Amino acid sequence: MGKIDREDMLELTRRMTLKRNCFSRIAGAYLDEEGFVDGTFNRHFQRLSSKDQQMNLDIAKAIPFSDTNVQLKEYTFEEADRKPGSIWQFLMALKECELKNDAMLDAFYEEFGGKYRTDGSYAVYFFYGSYDVPLKASDKESLWESEEVYQFIICAVCPVSGDYEPGEPECGFLFPAFKDRSSDMHRINIFQADGRIQQIESLKKILFSQS
Repeated sequence: MGKIDREDMLELTRRMTLKRNCFSRIAGAYLDEEGFVDGTFNRHFQRLSSKDQQMNLDIAKAIPFSDTNVQLKEYTFEEADRKPGSIWQFLMALKECELKNDAMLDAFYEEFGGKYRTDGSYAVYFFYGSYDVPLKASDKESLWESEEVYQFIICAVCPVSGDYEPGEPECGFLFPAFKDRSSDMHRINIFQADGRIQQIESLKKILFSQS
């Protein structure tokens, strides 16, 4: 298991504000305690109200802004995890389509609901974002010329109550990993809230074929 550079995560989260928003789409599903889908949504992020944008930015930002290498850890997709039909291939396709394929998302929610274990109803949130990674000078000051465009998805799993009101994320991930200020397709950063052992083990079984 590799180490995550805290500065990489902070660089990303600075683009997760109303004024510097890196997200263009949000999608998700509400599932009951047995894993059955109660409803889904898929929207252009910037067409949400400012209040809803802020609420969802807080959910998305919680993943990379969490305690690096304690709550948020780096995992590697081995060759066996990247075979045809794997979740890795699925995530790559979701990133490439920018979360615009509802049929693909529905298939993921069904797979997720069949394997994920938690107490009570919950929501699976997906965020698609892109970030023009600026070049850095030798003194670490930005040169403002884009080195690459980092395209990524964040997944956050939150308990819900009442009228689908989300609580704080209990687990989730950032894919592909943002490592050395670049995209690493073979790695993923996985988040686990304190004490959520059952949830993180379920998530790892979904993501990795050998888990």
